[in-house]
Amino acid sequence: MTTAYDVPADVLIGKLSAYIKENIKEVTPPEWAAHVKTGTHVERVPQIPDFWYVRTASLLRKLYMSGEAVGVQRLRKEYGGRKRVGNSPAHHAKAGGSIIRASLQQLEKAGLVDKVDKSGRVVSKKGRSLLDAMSTQIKKELDREKPELKAY
Repeated sequence: MTTAYDVPADVLIGKLSAYIKENIKEVTPPEWAAHVKTGTHVERVPQIPDFWYVRTASLLRKLYMSGEAVGVQRLRKEYGGRKRVGNSPAHHAKAGGSIIRASLQQLEKAGLVDKVDKSGRVVSKKGRSLLDAMSTQIKKELDREKPELKAY
């Protein structure tokens, strides 16, 4: 059985974000999402038109890959980046929590994520089966396009 570990992350996130945009009505960008930065370390708002769906797909994949309950603070740390502070050396800054929290709440409403008591969130059975089905489809497409990679 093919899982999310067996396919490239960028291909999986791209297909998953398109699927979420078309089929899952609970996941919609809030009206403020077009005007906010993703954290203090970035200079501008996201330039990708479907940023909300890409971030939601990425969050779902991260929860799947971790295998344990993950909270918003840990995800803020993972989505953070280098913050430039003038002449001083750059430091790591966490990402904003509102986008992550709102996306997780929408995924929870859609039934793809379950909340664990005070520990964070994990992927539900429905979310796991969605990611596995998407991974299987991607793997078949990759095998058709590049048969020489089938040995790996």
